[in-house]
Amino acid sequence: MQTCCVCLDEKQLIPLETCSHGICPDCIVSVFRRNPRCPLCRDNGIHRASDSYSSESSRGDLLDEDSQDEPVLQLSSQYLNQILVGHRDDVTAVAVFADGTRVVSGNGNWNGADCSVKIWDVTSGAELYTMSGHGHRVNAVAVFANGTRIVSGSQDNTIKVWDIASGVCLRTLSGHTDWVTAVAVFADDKRIVSGSEDKTVKIWDADSGVCLRTLSGHRYGVIAVSVFPDGFRIVSGSDDQSVKVWDATSGANLLTLNGHSHVVWSVAVFRDGSRIVSGSGDQSVKIWDATTGANLLTLTGHNDDVTCVAVFRDDTRIVSSSEDWSMKVWDATSGANLLTLTGHSHGVFGVAVFADGSRIVSASNDGTVKIWKL
Repeated sequence: MQTCCVCLDEKQLIPLETCSHGICPDCIVSVFRRNPRCPLCRDNGIHRASDSYSSESSRGDLLDEDSQDEPVLQLSSQYLNQILVGHRDDVTAVAVFADGTRVVSGNGNWNGADCSVKIWDVTSGAELYTMSGHGHRVNAVAVFANGTRIVSGSQDNTIKVWDIASGVCLRTLSGHTDWVTAVAVFADDKRIVSGSEDKTVKIWDADSGVCLRTLSGHRYGVIAVSVFPDGFRIVSGSDDQSVKVWDATSGANLLTLNGHSHVVWSVAVFRDGSRIVSGSGDQSVKIWDATTGANLLTLTGHNDDVTCVAVFRDDTRIVSSSEDWSMKVWDATSGANLLTLTGHSHGVFGVAVFADGSRIVSASNDGTVKIWKL
């Protein structure tokens, strides 16, 4: 279902064709803006979907990015596969089950309302489960490799492990003294890693919930974490603008990668373990050598903070999301921008790749989760 941004701001999920704000879907898909190429927009401002106009222009012609007026969002409709609507506030995080049949998302606003985790059926778009229990905004979600559990991190300073079959919270992990901003699961499903605004990275036993190790070294909050596929190393990104690589057993800081000029919002590791990718508030994506720490590539093209990065399973491509409302797919070797996807009406704060590389899923502050077929 497409909803205009005024409805979303008012926390209403009303179909675009019938909402009271009168948006014309032929001109403006989900953004409350005037299209100067549309006669009714030009003459009357916003108008209802039932209004008619005489024009030989196609939908693409109406989306005029060269106009001197306020820009109109261009929807990458040929790639949009599914829109998942059900969250009442910002969708802050998203992850995909290994078998590609389900997606999990987390949400909540800054006031702590509707702090839920939802599971969605990818084929039908149906909401399968809603898991509530966090006392504040859910910042991060991850799925166990065997598909039986989910882990979430929240601004209530806790981590929760959820049973997929029942939707029950199996355990709550407490120990961080500030917001939990990131979570990830080791490939063997035995350990969880978390990052927090308390400047630490913690490793937890996934079954008992015991904190096994606390890694300290960042000067400011830890915003992002990821685990190397072999489970021997962890990577973290911080508000101190650095990326750190840690030994998962000893907790030793193996590398510190400097080069970003703003907060590092997201980190990910290539499947072969040879490279790391990071996304930053400096609007760039960087690829690093995981052994030497050398900055191999810097990818530019986003017009606002890069909020999330993910690597395709075959290690040939990267996808990034941004507060500029877009996602970009990049060639991991050359750094070329292969594709830009647009269609969200607010910043995109989460992105994940399906295992077969055929689709990506995005989470946005416009209240929706969207699945894109590449």
